[in-house]
Amino acid sequence: MASPDSQVIVAGGGIGGLAAALALVRRGFTVKVLEQAPQLGEIGAGIQLGPNAFSAFDALGVGERTRSRAVYTDYMVMHDALDEYQVGKIPTGEAFLKRFGNPYAVIHRQDVHDSLLEGAQATGKISFCTSTRVSRVEQDEQGVTAIDQTGQAHRGVALIGADGVKSVVREQFVGDPARVTGHVVYRAVVDKKDFPQDLQWNAASIWVGPHCHLVHYPLRGGEQYNVVVTFHSRGQEQWGVTDGSREEVQSYFQDICPKARQLIDLPKSWRRWATADREPIARWTFGRVTLLGDAAHPTTQYMAQGACMALEDAVTLGEALRVHGNDFHKALDLYQHSRIARTARIVLSGREMGRIYHAKGVERLVRNDLWRGRTPERFYDAVEWLYGWKVDNCLAAH
Repeated sequence: MASPDSQVIVAGGGIGGLAAALALVRRGFTVKVLEQAPQLGEIGAGIQLGPNAFSAFDALGVGERTRSRAVYTDYMVMHDALDEYQVGKIPTGEAFLKRFGNPYAVIHRQDVHDSLLEGAQATGKISFCTSTRVSRVEQDEQGVTAIDQTGQAHRGVALIGADGVKSVVREQFVGDPARVTGHVVYRAVVDKKDFPQDLQWNAASIWVGPHCHLVHYPLRGGEQYNVVVTFHSRGQEQWGVTDGSREEVQSYFQDICPKARQLIDLPKSWRRWATADREPIARWTFGRVTLLGDAAHPTTQYMAQGACMALEDAVTLGEALRVHGNDFHKALDLYQHSRIARTARIVLSGREMGRIYHAKGVERLVRNDLWRGRTPERFYDAVEWLYGWKVDNCLAAH
């Protein structure tokens, strides 16, 4: 049985790693976070937060910090990018809040990371080693040793692999290939003064078109707007992030309506993600080592749940330790048992949602008919499985 004053190693200082560290401190552990970047931070732009994310923030003790930085939307809306037809609209105001107990919001990734980092620093029980990349993991009956790129050993009673989509920990224990989608995502943040007035909606908005889609929503009190465009690449893609080219992105959106097309012309600079996921796996706990967040279940962005799932993972890990009195062998098994089907559903639903968004021809017409006349209550019923997650039901698979 691990004693509460033992140290746990967390590989990765992103959203998932910091959330895991907070959950572990709440169970009485001290935590050492190993982060390969020279400083702690987040790249990217905006993310969406469902009610499930806010349940997790509250459980981790950073609910108020995060709420103060988020923008609360009035609705989610989908339009056809060819003819402006409104495919579906889900109100996210009072009725949504009453149904799920928490809001829907949009936020800058860095603001989520800052909230978690401030919470972590406030505990006084989490230490950080930057420029530290785990190269391999060894374990015995008493604990785990992470060896970094310089050969230094970091010892703990357990290790949480929260080292992202290109996880070294997963590579060692699973060794499965990434599945490059061929879908390329361009992301940018645009100041309000430069953003088209006729698109300044307080909403998570998506324009769906053949082999492409565009997303926009407000950030930072509405002073900025997040712009994301996705298209099916003509070339063979390698998984990774680079600087984008204005000419490339322009070349993929010739046929969309002028209103949506404005989004393509806005950013002065883009970041370009060639996306990938992995096949869901039935096991991600190996003795005293387990995976969390993108290391466990990397997914495409179509469900807008990547960060939310990492937050849920962290809370569930903490709850599993609570139920099993900090016995890591039992707790890590319960943790994966409680998470595998749910996170696999996100990965597989993401693939299907990408297909729906990017429909063309007759399939596009079917897509545009899917939600015709649907009431808000029926939309809420359809997402109950996702947004109804809370701390008190997170071990429901037990």
